Order: sequence, then structure tokens, then C-alpha cells
Amino acid sequence: MKQTNTSSSNMKLGPLTTLLMNDKGGRRLLAVLAALAILVPLLNLFVPESSIFHVSTYTMTLLGKYLCYALLAVSVDLIWGYCGILSLGHGAFFALGGYAMGMYLMMQIGDRGVYGNPDLPDFMVFLNWQELPWYWLGFDNFSFAMVMVLLAPGILAFVFGALAFRSRVTGVYLSIITQALTYALMLAFFRNDMGFGGNNGLTDFKDILGFDLQADTTRAGLFFCSALALMIGYLISRFIVTSKLGRVLIAIRDSETRARFLGYRVEYFKLFVFVVSAMLAGVAGALYVPQVGIINPGEFAPLLSIEMIIWVAVGGRGTLFGAVIGAILVNYAKTYFTGAFAEIWLFMLGGLFVLTTLYLPKGIIGLWQQMADKLAAKKMSKLQVGDLAEGEKA
Repeated sequence: MKQTNTSSSNMKLGPLTTLLMNDKGGRRLLAVLAALAILVPLLNLFVPESSIFHVSTYTMTLLGKYLCYALLAVSVDLIWGYCGILSLGHGAFFALGGYAMGMYLMMQIGDRGVYGNPDLPDFMVFLNWQELPWYWLGFDNFSFAMVMVLLAPGILAFVFGALAFRSRVTGVYLSIITQALTYALMLAFFRNDMGFGGNNGLTDFKDILGFDLQADTTRAGLFFCSALALMIGYLISRFIVTSKLGRVLIAIRDSETRARFLGYRVEYFKLFVFVVSAMLAGVAGALYVPQVGIINPGEFAPLLSIEMIIWVAVGGRGTLFGAVIGAILVNYAKTYFTGAFAEIWLFMLGGLFVLTTLYLPKGIIGLWQQMADKLAAKKMSKLQVGDLAEGEKA
């Protein structure tokens, strides 16, 4: 009878509650993100600048950039933490999503550019291009651009993943190939004849959906969208890793050979999660560009892809919410230390990764869990001692 009541109560739970039932950290993260998504824009728009509670537009934009990086870290943790795919080229998918958004924003400039050409972006006029390239067609439409934000990184991930996973390229070899991929794309996008602005990239954006990008209200809207996208991306990733598919992914991470011998088409599972991860990275890039105001080939640099791994490692690989914490903490430290210790920041970043690998193999979340377990063990021991003392008195 008790089992029937328990099962019926579980059936009444909503899908979101069921998804986060055993994810205490995720519930707290989503609550904080929901609060930030509402409070930060309100404190920026409606609280006077003279108040200590006012959030400046600069701070809000900086936080929005951190949220984009956090979504990017979640996408990396999805494949590395749960499937064992160590990608050192995820910056390529982030940059492609950013370029798709940048192309839309460039098309919205129209005749307000430096050269006043309503049909061509300024860099094309400067390079004496006579007409808009075919791959720019359609980017004057927001819906088309948003589809390309998903399709551009998704198609690249599908093609690359199908070739790599079918050939059973794994481990360090796969990491090197992904790094070579993003480096090759960086060199290609640096070329002026590619039609993406060369080394200057795409910049001087004016508005998005008719709203001025420099207006505080637009910045607040972009911050809200970044927080919402991070929440949705987290829930999608959580849904995948807690499903039957997620259990297979973990089995592949722990022993790919054994999973293959059990009859699973390992390459299909890895390809699916790789494409989903690339699309999440593309969304992060698309939200990043209008907030920072530029996208250039530097976003393809392998260094950024390596930094993503550090974010996830510092926060806690295989936790999802740890990746968010790691991304925000490391990027905040980067913002501070690049100003205070600009010449040695890269050495500090490398040292952080080494220390994390040696002494915090499970990241901040793992350290926190260890401390919680020790406190729980101490409480249990005290309770047991108390019970023994009471028994002796009796």
C-alpha cells in the first residue's frame, strides 16, 4: 500500500521537479539565475545612479558576458564530463554562432555605415566588393539568422564528429584534431577574401530588432536573454544526462570499449551529444556578440578553447552547475588580474589549472562535497557516541 502511494505521488510531480529532484546544486543555481535575470535589469533601469543598489550598465554587460561564458562551459561539460570527449576546439562553434549574429547585426546598419552603402557592409565597400556574397543572403532576417546560429555550428559538429567518431579517433588524438580545426578556421577567417571582415571582424553594430544596442533597456534585455538561455541550456543538458541516453554516455565515458562490446553504436551517441553541445556553444556566441559589440577571428583562437576546459575543471567536471561556477569565477578573476597583473596573468591561469589538476581533481564542487561529507561523518560519530553513553547509563 505504501509503495502505491509513493508511486502515485511521484507521478504527480511535474517534469521540471522530477528533473531537478536529485540536483540540489542545480536548483540553487536556477533560483539564483532567475533572481539575477529580474533584479539586475531592475536595479539598472529604475534605481538612481546615486544609490548604492544601482547596477551600472557596464557591470550588467560584464555579467551578461559571464553568463554567455557559463553557457559555453555547460556545453563543454556535457561532452567532457559525461561522455569523455575532451574538445580543445569548442571555440569554433562559439565563434560561428557569434558570426551568424554579427552578420545579422551588420545587415541592420544599412546606409548608416561610414560609406553610406545600404546594400554592403563597410568592410566590403572598402575592399571594393561589388555585390553581397551568396552566403550573406537572408541575414537581414532575424529568424533566418537565429536558425543559422544553430545550424552553422551544428552542421560543422555533425560533419566533423561523423568522420572522427566513425574512425574511432579518441583521447588525445581527438583533442589535437579539434584544436587543429579551430586553428584552421581562425586562419581562414583572417583572410579578407573570405567575406567576414578579415582581422577586423564585424563591428560597429547599431541595433537589434530595431532597438538601439547602446540603450540601457536593450542591454537589460540582452542580459535577461543570456540568463534565460543559460537556464534553458542547463535544463536541456540535465535532461540528457539524467535520461537513459545519459546513462549510456556515462558508460561510454567510463569504458568505451565495454559499451561497444555490449552492442551500443557508440559513434551515434557521441555524435548526438557533440552536435547538441555545439549548438549550445553557438547560442552562447550569438548572445555574446551584441553585448561586447564585436566578433573577430580571435574568438577562434585555441587559447579560448583551452580556457573553457579550465573553467570546467575548476568548477567541477561532470556536474553542470560546477561548470557555471567555474566559468564565472575564472572570468571574474581574469577581468581583475588582467588589470592588476597583466604581464603574468597567463602564467597564473596555467598555474591555476595545474593546481586544480593536482589538488582539486573534482574542482570546487568536489572540494565542497568532501567538506560536507566530513561534517556529516563527524555528526554521525557524535550521535553514535551519545547513543552509547545513553545506553551505558540505562
